[in-house]
Amino acid sequence: MKKFLNILHLEASPGWGGQEMRILKESLGMKKLGHKIIIGVEKNGGLIKHAKNSGFLTYEIRFKKAFWFISFFKLLYIMKKNRIDILNTHSSSDAWLGGLVAKLLNISIIRTRHLSTAIKKGLNSKLLYGYLADFVVTTCQDAADIIIKQANKDPKKCKSIPTGVNFEKIKVDPKDSLEFKKDFNINEKDFLVGTACFMRSWKGIDDFLKAAKILEKEKNIKFIIIGGGHKDSYIKMAKDLNLKNVIFTDHLENPFPAINALDVFTLLSTAHEGVSQASMQALFLQKPIIATKTGGLKEVCIDKKTGIQVPVFSSRDVANAILKLQKDEKLREEYAKNARKLSLKFSQDNMIDEMKKVYKKLNSAIKT
Repeated sequence: MKKFLNILHLEASPGWGGQEMRILKESLGMKKLGHKIIIGVEKNGGLIKHAKNSGFLTYEIRFKKAFWFISFFKLLYIMKKNRIDILNTHSSSDAWLGGLVAKLLNISIIRTRHLSTAIKKGLNSKLLYGYLADFVVTTCQDAADIIIKQANKDPKKCKSIPTGVNFEKIKVDPKDSLEFKKDFNINEKDFLVGTACFMRSWKGIDDFLKAAKILEKEKNIKFIIIGGGHKDSYIKMAKDLNLKNVIFTDHLENPFPAINALDVFTLLSTAHEGVSQASMQALFLQKPIIATKTGGLKEVCIDKKTGIQVPVFSSRDVANAILKLQKDEKLREEYAKNARKLSLKFSQDNMIDEMKKVYKKLNSAIKT
């Protein structure tokens, strides 16, 4: 029995977001335990630079169907040359192509599902999450429940393991948060409501801005959006609504002083959300949370314990929740205290430990 494993991660997504960051975090954790990690990414994908900079052997692979014939043999070569023990796939295209090659070579397969949305029903789900997945890992319990039901997956072979946060890196000097406020002309008396994300259509930014409009006469409440992404349409929306109480920071290399400056953190996603990294960071920084029940958010925003849950597309409910928290300092302190306690459940070390158990279960080679 091998002491250490050769693990191949495949990622067909060309971007650099939470999904790719999860792959890198897991890879670094398993590398630290002594295992060899190889990463295959879509050509020019966002993960490539980060993987190479972290010292991983990295291949560029074309996962579009037009290139499947060539990529099939390239993956065959990669898996044989590197004597891969376990394949971990992360998107649909790489799960199909990589899964077929791994099956041919009798290599165990983990399928990691990062989204919380429903999977395609019928034969597709049974093949992708059944035949081409010896074990399925999801990033929130909602996604695990969906796969168990729709793909008829054995619950013992499907587990939710949220992406962990390295809390040791979240170190904020209060002076940095004060400096952040000064940089954006935020008054010390202002009640600051914020969100942090890569702006996409399903992140609920529309509802965040509509809530800001509802509360525009509350002079001491300011709204702040931390992050980049598809921001132009939202900046335009804020202008169209004539909002004077909203601030866009754009992408911040270090967002922690900004999150720490908030009085309330919100995430109003309408779909796709796992257990959001930003929401877990907010928990650790002791911020009461207002969030929808989408995907894994309800695992972070526990209603009346760490924050207030609101329905999707409910700007009026969001506004009411903000006012409730603004007026009740004791309630905010209670939620903040509970938030810090809950955050420890989502540590990066815990994620690596849980993933180690999955690899061990498949290969019986990882030491406990």
